[in-house]
Amino acid sequence: MKQHRNVSIIIPAYNEENTLAEVLDKICRLEFVQQIILVDDHSSDNTYQIGLTYQNQFPLLEVYRHEINQGKTAAIKTALKHLKGEISLIQDADLEYDPDEIIHICDPIWNNRADVVYGSRFLVRKASRVLYFYHYLANKSLTFLCNLLTNKNMTDIETCYKAFRTPLLKEMPITSSGFGFEVEVTANISKTKARIYEVPISYYGRTYDEGKKIHVSDGVAALWYILRYNLFWSSDRKEYLVSSGKFLNQ
Repeated sequence: MKQHRNVSIIIPAYNEENTLAEVLDKICRLEFVQQIILVDDHSSDNTYQIGLTYQNQFPLLEVYRHEINQGKTAAIKTALKHLKGEISLIQDADLEYDPDEIIHICDPIWNNRADVVYGSRFLVRKASRVLYFYHYLANKSLTFLCNLLTNKNMTDIETCYKAFRTPLLKEMPITSSGFGFEVEVTANISKTKARIYEVPISYYGRTYDEGKKIHVSDGVAALWYILRYNLFWSSDRKEYLVSSGKFLNQ
């Protein structure tokens, strides 16, 4: 059964003044949201100021700012320290993902079928913008390699929309940088006993002229992270896997 106001939304943002207000408008209307954490990664535009304006109007919104630009993963790590909800979900600030579909991401957890849910852009619910073939090919290739090493059958590891039972995410050691979070979290979760689901989502992608930020170097880094986090184990990661196993067995 769906619970009332038990979801924390993490919004990493960098130079998103054109779309942030609309994202916040949509999320602030969601009745099941307990907390919104906006982390501005030292934007050079009005992203931070927009966040502060909304913070004055909506008590659920917390705004944090990095003194230097550190990347999406660092912004998420900052947010992890402040999570309060039973469920935590990542939301980009660029409107490529529609906040109105967050309810579909959380449903399997609310219904106690899942511990982690990914929103897949390749199991299309309503719409998906036609854009770059090379991005599609890179995404499918990275997902295939990750599946090969984790023995999972996921369709979209690079999706932004990922929801977790908060203890699984909050206690997770994150050591990657840039956009490495997507690969690292998938490798970590795949080694636990977590029940992982995917649900179809719409995807309203944007072009580089419209502000898209991911580049070829991020794809190369993702390839390295897939190998690193699936083939090499740190003591912190082993400790996390043990602790998460205890959590899931409770």
